Amino acid sequence: MSLADSDRELVVSELGREPTRAEAALFENLWSEHCAYRSSRPLLSAFDSEGEQVVVGPGDDAAVVSLDDETYITMGIESHNHPSYVDPFDGAATGVGGIVRDTLSMGAYPIALADSLYFGEFDDEHSKYLFEGVVEGISHYGNCIGVPTVAGSVDFHPDYEGNPLVNVACVGLTTEERLVTAEAQEPGNKLVLVGNGTGRDGLGGASFASEDLAEDAETEDRPAVQVGDPYAEKLLIEANEALVDEDLIESARDLGAAGLGGASSEMVAKADLGAHIELERVHQREPNMNALEILLAESQERMCYEVEPDNVDRVRELVERFDLGCSVIGEVTDGNYVCTFEGETVVDVDAYFLGEGAPMNDLSTADPAEPETDLPDVDLEDAFEAIVSSPNTASKRWVYRQYDHEVGVRTSVGPGDDAAIIAVREAEQGLALSSGGAPNWTDVAPYEGARAVALENATNIAAKGATPLAAVDCLNGGNPEKPDVYGGFTGIVDGLAEMCETLSTPVVGGNVSLYNDSVAGPIPPTPTLAMVGSKDGYDAPPLAVEPDGDLLLVGDLGLEAGSPRLGGSEYLAQFDGSDAFPDLPADPAAVVETLAAVANDDATLAVHDVSHGGLAVALAEMVTEDAGLEVAIPSDQPAGALFHEQPGRALVQTESPEAVREAFDGVAPVVELGSATDDGRLAVDAGRTLTADAAEIRDRRGTIERELE
Repeated sequence: MSLADSDRELVVSELGREPTRAEAALFENLWSEHCAYRSSRPLLSAFDSEGEQVVVGPGDDAAVVSLDDETYITMGIESHNHPSYVDPFDGAATGVGGIVRDTLSMGAYPIALADSLYFGEFDDEHSKYLFEGVVEGISHYGNCIGVPTVAGSVDFHPDYEGNPLVNVACVGLTTEERLVTAEAQEPGNKLVLVGNGTGRDGLGGASFASEDLAEDAETEDRPAVQVGDPYAEKLLIEANEALVDEDLIESARDLGAAGLGGASSEMVAKADLGAHIELERVHQREPNMNALEILLAESQERMCYEVEPDNVDRVRELVERFDLGCSVIGEVTDGNYVCTFEGETVVDVDAYFLGEGAPMNDLSTADPAEPETDLPDVDLEDAFEAIVSSPNTASKRWVYRQYDHEVGVRTSVGPGDDAAIIAVREAEQGLALSSGGAPNWTDVAPYEGARAVALENATNIAAKGATPLAAVDCLNGGNPEKPDVYGGFTGIVDGLAEMCETLSTPVVGGNVSLYNDSVAGPIPPTPTLAMVGSKDGYDAPPLAVEPDGDLLLVGDLGLEAGSPRLGGSEYLAQFDGSDAFPDLPADPAAVVETLAAVANDDATLAVHDVSHGGLAVALAEMVTEDAGLEVAIPSDQPAGALFHEQPGRALVQTESPEAVREAFDGVAPVVELGSATDDGRLAVDAGRTLTADAAEIRDRRGTIERELE
């Protein structure tokens, strides 16, 4: 590890001396892109993070949003991209562990997880290896700690081959009385380290996450990957709950990037305070660890608590009941951030300078090129089969059936639907959760594609009868020092911020992951959005149709301009074409609000978002063995109408078509497509008739299961 020359000059000027080895390493990690957001922070002011429902916004371990006067939820999201390339199982597993501890540090109990995963082309053996390892890591850790994974997404794109993305979100539950933050409260309070012993795993993880992946990363960077212990995390969850129950915690921070040095310095920096830490007091699981290793190791399942002196013995008693380690390592002060090791001072710096002093980068941008229109000429039936069976649009059942999505008995609607519904009985509300991105969209049009990602997640929530409440984002990009890469990243930030503001949905927190670049090149600019919405009660209209009722399309067939725009579609990805990205609805907020109201209407039988794979895939997903569909597409451009992916559209099966038309009058067009049948067969008249029964559709959509089992 080494501190950049320009940063070293700044540190020397502030300290009035050369930094110690431990100080230099601490600055390198805390001033890394991963921790300091040096390239992205100047852009993040675009997000609107305020609202009457927002209790704690960006800057803490997780955001806090109110459901009612007494019930709060927490929201957080993080990436574990580079570690998951080097060691897919442990990299993904510890990503889950980290976001759950972010939830604990707010005094909340974790109630739901969502994972959004991005890999290289599915038919590539290395991509399959990473995919299988990541899913196994997430399922192992989440299942062991008893937190249901209820939502998420999986995308395959050739530009993730050298650098997959693993983005994990967590929702927790707390109250005003139980709320804890990461801001230290009072000099003289003790700092108590709780959890697993500290080892040498994960050293330099923050700086590792702030560099492009090298060709030999899978072997050379393995020591920077943390190793998780979900059984210890489960004990930590319950111990944290006991500590919160007895009001023993003044502030808390989980040990993630930059380990103890990062967590403890950030706690006191938030309050413009200091700390004195005796590193030899840290309970360790490996012998002969030096000061730098103790300070920066990213060993998992550890929390740092601020505790009043009179409560330390009770904290120790409770923690030992759960068979976890407990060390009183120092105290909060009103001076510098000081760490000693066996009587020698190894760190003595101003905590605020350490946490906030990194200079921001001033980077050049280049606008992405506008795509040309080059549409393939493909047989309609061949196209339908290819799109429905594509790994991007096929069933993700192979993934989510490995997750225990019902543990905790709160899951009312589980994975495989547009959005999950979690029963928050404390507030008598259903909490809808949707998480995902769309690399095909943001690759062809970063700004418009990001707007579409936000709208699609909101539409998913509205399809379950909920209205958007808040969101957190994970902004993934390549090397920002490349103007075209930084231009694309700027586009996804602005697009996501603009649409979330349009939807009156505050972005209350998030994560940035840059330098997702490898010898294969940069990833597409990839914004993952995890959005929650609320509704009265826990029931929601199903995705699948019933045997009787009219089917309507709310939204655009794309015929107004003569031919639908196919840019960013799976159709063009499959058949090597290009086109501009489709226009979005004129009033997306009204579309979302109206769709939620229609979804809750007693006459509504089923609702399904139309997005990836377009109308063709949405229709196929609604058919079951007991209920089919007969529809007609009024178009002389059937491929465009069936496969374009304009978001903000939905299929609604209803007993009252006129009521749906009336609800959307002046908001969005409503097209009558056809009706449901009882024969379990899809028949689409698009100039020629495409037919498939439920068994054929299930077989075509089973691409991932068929290849991996």
